[in-house]
Amino acid sequence: MRAGEPSVTARRVARQRLAFPRVPAPYGDPGADQRLQADVAGDLEGTASPLRRYLQARTAFVDGQVVGAIVRGVTQLVSVGAGYDGRSLRYAAPGVRWFELDHPDTQTDKRNRLARLGIDAAGVIFVPVDFHGDDVADALARAGQDPARPTVFLCEGVAAYLPPATLHRVLTGLRDRAAAGSALVLELALEPDSAPAQLRRDRLGAVVARWGEPLLGAVPRGRVAAVLADAGWAVERATDPAGGPLADSPAGVTFVVAVPAR
Repeated sequence: MRAGEPSVTARRVARQRLAFPRVPAPYGDPGADQRLQADVAGDLEGTASPLRRYLQARTAFVDGQVVGAIVRGVTQLVSVGAGYDGRSLRYAAPGVRWFELDHPDTQTDKRNRLARLGIDAAGVIFVPVDFHGDDVADALARAGQDPARPTVFLCEGVAAYLPPATLHRVLTGLRDRAAAGSALVLELALEPDSAPAQLRRDRLGAVVARWGEPLLGAVPRGRVAAVLADAGWAVERATDPAGGPLADSPAGVTFVVAVPAR
């Protein structure tokens, strides 16, 4: 990110999400989420592309994990690198607390937009952090997240922008705040293992680098479980964006659900 400016990639994700179908729930305020996304998107164009299809799959995956967690009785959700995500509005449910962690510049812009739009975000606890230097466990402790209660941690669209050591520190910090019954919902970029995959990553990397948000991390396809285990998490599920087996997929990312390792 450029100093003093909110995330460009977060704005562009908001623009794409405007047209996505979303997992329904009998609670929350989807309209508030849509108003926020529209305000963030502004006059950005939403063009059809393979990346758009991928973002739609990612959005549906995380939506489903959120709704499923609330059905199970989870009352704490932490969005790590929340950007302009509006799930804390769309899926606001009685008794459920949301914690949103993100860079202060993006978070300030988001809060200003919410205030200007008259959107009530009283159920959201905003936690400004710089993942490259701040301790997420300490930040959550100061914000009042209860480590004795199950929590679902959402890490969507953030891991690829963190170098491996930083990602390990963030995931370890989240594990320190994870009670039994907690879960980690994570999108991970995979190291390219073919020339076409390397070309796709290089093209995406060149675009986001121009926005001041370079890609900094990826995990070898065969080491997803080991990387999570090193940070204290046990993988329950790791699939490609279509939900298929990771080992048989050419996809450059994986969607992971993990639980605290014993």
